[in-house]
Amino acid sequence: MTPEGRKAIRARIEPLFAEVKHKYGPASDNPIFRGNEEITLSDRALGFLVTELARYDFARTDIDAIGVAYQELVGTNLRGDRGQYCTPRGAISLMVEILDPQEDGRILDPACGTGGFLRETLKHLLERWKHEEGTAGAPDSTEDLLSHQERLARFAQMNLFGADFDPSLVRASSMNLLMVANRTGNIFHMDSLAFPQGHLPGVEPARKTIPLGSIDVLMTNPPFGSDIPITDPQLLDAYRDGVARSWRRNEDGSWIPSGGKLNTVAPEILFIQRAVEWLREGGRMGIVLPDGSLGDPGDEPIRRWILQHCWVLASVDLPVETFIVEANVNILTSLLFLKKKTREERLAEDLRGPVDYPVFMAVAEKVGFDRRGNTLYKRSPDSEIILEEQEEKERIRLNGKNHFATLKRKVPSVDNDLPEIAKAYHEFRKQYPEPGMPRNGAKG
Repeated sequence: MTPEGRKAIRARIEPLFAEVKHKYGPASDNPIFRGNEEITLSDRALGFLVTELARYDFARTDIDAIGVAYQELVGTNLRGDRGQYCTPRGAISLMVEILDPQEDGRILDPACGTGGFLRETLKHLLERWKHEEGTAGAPDSTEDLLSHQERLARFAQMNLFGADFDPSLVRASSMNLLMVANRTGNIFHMDSLAFPQGHLPGVEPARKTIPLGSIDVLMTNPPFGSDIPITDPQLLDAYRDGVARSWRRNEDGSWIPSGGKLNTVAPEILFIQRAVEWLREGGRMGIVLPDGSLGDPGDEPIRRWILQHCWVLASVDLPVETFIVEANVNILTSLLFLKKKTREERLAEDLRGPVDYPVFMAVAEKVGFDRRGNTLYKRSPDSEIILEEQEEKERIRLNGKNHFATLKRKVPSVDNDLPEIAKAYHEFRKQYPEPGMPRNGAKG
């Protein structure tokens, strides 16, 4: 922290920064930097930051910790005025746990924001690999670390995709993945609702990489709200045969197409159709929706479209605390999970009528914190905090071999329904397999 030391730090950092700007600059496949960025911090501030950060090895840092830090430093400063809200970590984790993406599946978030669903997918895969290797809960050895980093990088480069209308969020999502997988992934700057049309630079590469009908798992929290309706007639024309079709109620109470045109549609409704179109037959999706977007009587035609094209896998109602703490939005939301029907399944229903099947439904009452962000703990009838046993593994190297010692400790039990809902869903699926034809291979 001497003047000479601070100057030495700047002399070390600036060439590294120039190297990174060149590697991820305008000429790269997925540019993060424009090339004209500068470090404007004073020598004193730069020296302080480097001193603080130098003690951490981000390659060995838990993905959750990286995500929390990144969202705290970057995400809250990038919220736009087009209905974009930071997706709470609990909702992201629940959606990923329920959809259970696989290493050979193609994953997409068409409204990726800062990349929360994409980052959580990487964490999900890493935890699965460690569980299969018998090292869950233990820090990676150097050999395991390098192997896992290589697999994550390969997956991010080949199978992980995102898109967003906001160029600053495209950059933020790319940087988020870079922190976790040492790859920027495939984040396209485009309007997903206009795809495969559009004028933004990400459209053309996205047409080649993620054409409609090519995605195994789609997860998204699209911009939503009646204050940002879609009114562009040219954009709505692409949905006239689907969710933007005008309907009227028949004398017998049924709904029939009226032949008219809707002049305004909430963006989340259009996102449902676009998401389904992006899925391959048998592909699955999860989407965050505001309560009421599919529950109003006038939304019957939209529900009919969903039931015609998809199997409903699950619906999970979230409490207001979910978004009010992390996104500062006072809104009730639900997670809707769908599976795209095959052409044969749709034809069979047209001939024989609708098929009855069980749907998983759950209501989350607690998400681990109250409206002020204070942690909620499970308590006994006399209001004592309940402790639960937590296991951790410690790696011990003896005679050239890895051994693990299991450590147990008591920790306060957080009152959070979301992990229990994920477990309940998988138990439900053991008794009631997914409706429709089995998915091709093991993709998901």
